Amino acid sequence: MINALRGMKDLLDDDGKLYKFIIEICESVAKNYGYEFCETPKMEETGLFKRSVGESSDIVGKEMYQFIDKGGNDVCLRPEGTAGVVRAFLEAKFDKAGGVKKYFYHGSMFRYERPQRGRLREFHQFGVECFGESSVYEDASVILMISEILNKLGIKATLKLNSLGDSDCMPKYRQKLIKFIEANKNELCEDCNRRLETNPIRILDCKKEHCQMLLKNAPLITENLNEECEKDFSNLKEILIQNGIEFEVDPKLVRGLDYYCKTAFEFVSDEIGSKSAVAGGGRYDKLTEFLGGKPTPAIGFAMGCERIMEILKQKEFAPKRDGIYICALDEKYIKQIYSLGFNLRKKHKVEISYEAKSPNKHLNLADKKLAKIFLCIGEDEAKNGEIWYKNLENRDEKRLSLDGLKGVL
Repeated sequence: MINALRGMKDLLDDDGKLYKFIIEICESVAKNYGYEFCETPKMEETGLFKRSVGESSDIVGKEMYQFIDKGGNDVCLRPEGTAGVVRAFLEAKFDKAGGVKKYFYHGSMFRYERPQRGRLREFHQFGVECFGESSVYEDASVILMISEILNKLGIKATLKLNSLGDSDCMPKYRQKLIKFIEANKNELCEDCNRRLETNPIRILDCKKEHCQMLLKNAPLITENLNEECEKDFSNLKEILIQNGIEFEVDPKLVRGLDYYCKTAFEFVSDEIGSKSAVAGGGRYDKLTEFLGGKPTPAIGFAMGCERIMEILKQKEFAPKRDGIYICALDEKYIKQIYSLGFNLRKKHKVEISYEAKSPNKHLNLADKKLAKIFLCIGEDEAKNGEIWYKNLENRDEKRLSLDGLKGVL
């Protein structure tokens, strides 16, 4: 028997329902914020991620599913969603058209890392990207969107917030950080010493406890912001406070990707064991320029669906009842219920049973399929031109004329 590859998991039955439930909530909230659906290929040129995510990142350095295809092209399975959406935005020449474009997406991402709870080699993300809007109010809107999604899912999370500055204040801060790190480089881990040569800011993102202790007295970006970045960061905090969003400023939050500037944030939850990020993002105003386009302000976030699913499973999430189960108690009525079910499918989700069974067996099947409405025809109903109706949510039960059925569905 051939099994799924390690770190890659099927979404069947309850897992499929749970994933769909999460995506539907995310989509409904994103649409209310003016975002539209987009889909990009799961495979891209490797250069796209090297230029955007950055060669100093663990994603590019260690985790990409990269290979040479039969045409000799260097390609990889997408490890994250933002770069592909930016590439699509530029390929459509929207950077030259001006205006604001807002997209949401969801689907598979791929990273070759050690599988663990809530972290797979093929995993799913929901994300949004906004292009052409420089106002800090959009930064706040993206954060409010995540907060609303998590509230609708019943998940408690802490918002961590930082500003990474811009191309004016970041180089000055980087020099201060390098000076501090070089004085301690012999005690830092191998990854941190590698990052010192490629992107020293990423050293602040090291998860090793020993390195974090050494970095305790490192200079902070929030103490080195220029006037514009300081003003934007203060405004963002005020907007969030005014809208009831609690947060913690974390000056060492840099996120894992090289393209972020100014606003950076993560929503962290301890409902999956140790505190783990369930969503995160920030502003990336220079990324379109890095990829050969016209400079365009941009901001976005991504949410890890598997981690959300793990949290909801712990809460004993019960999928919502939906649709109609229609059946017959005698084989001679199956053609009738099939025709009725066919017509109902024009407006409703309908499961038609092709076998005659006892009422209890049909009810058990309808219950397992999480149907909301149970419809059944037996001898008595057929004689009177009726159908047996039962609402499996509120247990309301009655016989209805076939014409009267339209009034309750």
